[in-house]
Amino acid sequence: MKQILQNMGNGQTSLVEAPAPRALPGTLLIRTTHSLISAGTERMLVDFGKASMIDKARQQPEKVKMVLDKVKTEGLMTTIDAVRSKLDQPLPLGYCNVGVVLEVGAGVSGFAVGDRVASNGPHADLVRVPKNLCATVPVEVDSEAAAFTVLASIGLQGIRLVQPTLGEYVVVTGLGLIGLATVQLLRAHGCQVLGIDFDESKLALARKFGAQTCNPAAGEDPVSVATAFSQGRGIDAVVITASTKSSEPVSQAAQMCRKRGRIVLVGVTGLELNRSEFYEKELSFQVSCSYGPGRYDAAYEQGGQDYPLGFVRWTEQRNFEAVLAMMQSGRLDVAPLISHRYGLEQAVDAYRVLTDDRSALGIVLQYPDTPEATLRVGKVALGAAPAPQADPKSPVLGVIGAGNYASRVLLPAFARAGAVFDTIVTSAGVSGVHHGKKLGFRSAATDRSSVLQASDINTVIIATRHDTHARFSVEALRAGKHVFVEKPLALTHSEIDDIERTYREMRTAGAPLLMVGFNRRFSPLVQRVKQLLDVVHVPKVFIYTVSAGAIPADHWTQDMAVGGGRIIGEACHFVDLLRYLTGAKVVDASIRTIGGGDAAGIKSDKAVINLTFEDGSLGTIHYLANGGKAFPKERLEVFANDGVLQLDNYRSLQGFDWPMRRVKLWKQDKGQDACAMAFLDAIKQGKPAPIPFEELIEVARLSVELATQAS
Repeated sequence: MKQILQNMGNGQTSLVEAPAPRALPGTLLIRTTHSLISAGTERMLVDFGKASMIDKARQQPEKVKMVLDKVKTEGLMTTIDAVRSKLDQPLPLGYCNVGVVLEVGAGVSGFAVGDRVASNGPHADLVRVPKNLCATVPVEVDSEAAAFTVLASIGLQGIRLVQPTLGEYVVVTGLGLIGLATVQLLRAHGCQVLGIDFDESKLALARKFGAQTCNPAAGEDPVSVATAFSQGRGIDAVVITASTKSSEPVSQAAQMCRKRGRIVLVGVTGLELNRSEFYEKELSFQVSCSYGPGRYDAAYEQGGQDYPLGFVRWTEQRNFEAVLAMMQSGRLDVAPLISHRYGLEQAVDAYRVLTDDRSALGIVLQYPDTPEATLRVGKVALGAAPAPQADPKSPVLGVIGAGNYASRVLLPAFARAGAVFDTIVTSAGVSGVHHGKKLGFRSAATDRSSVLQASDINTVIIATRHDTHARFSVEALRAGKHVFVEKPLALTHSEIDDIERTYREMRTAGAPLLMVGFNRRFSPLVQRVKQLLDVVHVPKVFIYTVSAGAIPADHWTQDMAVGGGRIIGEACHFVDLLRYLTGAKVVDASIRTIGGGDAAGIKSDKAVINLTFEDGSLGTIHYLANGGKAFPKERLEVFANDGVLQLDNYRSLQGFDWPMRRVKLWKQDKGQDACAMAFLDAIKQGKPAPIPFEELIEVARLSVELATQAS
């Protein structure tokens, strides 16, 4: 399959070949026939990508503050690496797609193979879209017109918030694609409409659709024109669909509105509001969210949980259906909005027009009738040389998952350790192609069997969401592969049992090693702490403070079924570290939490964990999401031998009443490189795994038990 991507670091737009996604439960697999470039949104993204780093910072002051906070806690070099990596992530462009259903995922009803559907899928010849973001296209609506469905729904949602009534005077400020669709939908509501824009060609289209117009570029004053338009009564409502840094559209809207008029912002403007303009008239102001109710709700969009119609009449999917019905009846005509047509192979030219010609409106991409077998190829070559086969013990890696941590930290660490990469598997395929090319993989795929069944791959890295770790690890072990799985190892005791049973069965044949990514024990400063403590043969007291920072309640890591929560998902790191430094088993573990402060009542991210070790040592882990960002994110203090060791954020180590000099690194080192190197060396040299299997199982069970106590 082919897909259009945007590099946010250098602004480059490219058409890439990627392995085809597979239909998952709750989704449709769609062969695209047409898609629409959203002139406003996508032009803004492309312009942002081409901007300098300084301009990017000016456009996102809130991100600048986050970067500065990160510098304070993690250092300049670590922060620079993180920013560069974030900007290098490929961004799929597009959200206005029309195509034919090739496959219906499990649990999907109301759609069938062969249906023509509109969706918010990206610009790609094969897309996978959740069912609630799709709508069937009526026979009377051609596919070019249907490509405007999602974009027009943005305007429709703004109208629903305005709640217009028959005969009201409504202004639409900004006559781009959304604005012109909004004009027509308001006219269909029986409203009198005034359109405001600086482009005469767009104003002409608005007049064609039955609106009166105002052109500030010709010297017309929007407030005066609106006052005359409303016969001196004032405008009932204003829908702002413009994209500008200026606050003037909002100010003008307030000035032209009648008392208790309504203003809805659909586009993007400055928001420096004049209180008196709103106060004296008791105006209402609301920002509209995309296509409607359900947007950004993972349960609705990804989980397929629809809102009851009796309580939420117009969801985003039902807005799609309403727009298509308007097209079917002829009351929404988008044909005049099409200014350019390009074939998919000319996509880069289309985006050049988008940025060079500011008058461009609807740019429609037309897709070739590619055979289904060609579209659905699940593995593509990336051009790297074949993996060397001289030494059968040499690790050849297959990777499953390429999320933020894996692509930014884990896989580069393995690359620096000299790993030989073969195949990278990701769900959608695109990120695998991007990161696979950067790191020298031979191929990218969307089916993990490409890794598990490959005879020339003997080692598997699992870096997927937490709920898949145990299952994928068992599959890889049964396939005779060495396994490196990102923490946590598992989410439940039954999963741990399955891993333990499988590992012991496979080890009887002398085959695989199993490793969990507990990298902190490999940090050079932790290694120095370990050396100092190994000669101290008395019980020790460890205090590990983690200022973890808050994560939204609806983030997948907070979902116990998917992420396991933050005790299993993150605090396991620190349980493992203290287990390593003591060199003794944990004989007692308890956790205390505090509630609240958030809508979900999350407690497990504000916890104190107490550990008692077999040698008499004590460990306390303060895992806290309610601290300040200026405080070091991680701090370890060890009390022993009438002295104290203090490790700050893996950058500095200081001894108090301890015979050592302070050590300070140029940049933070949490041990990822050394962890990867130790694992690869163990495979090459036929040595045991760097972390004993019994310790991995012990920490996994402790983490599950602590999370159970916390709940």
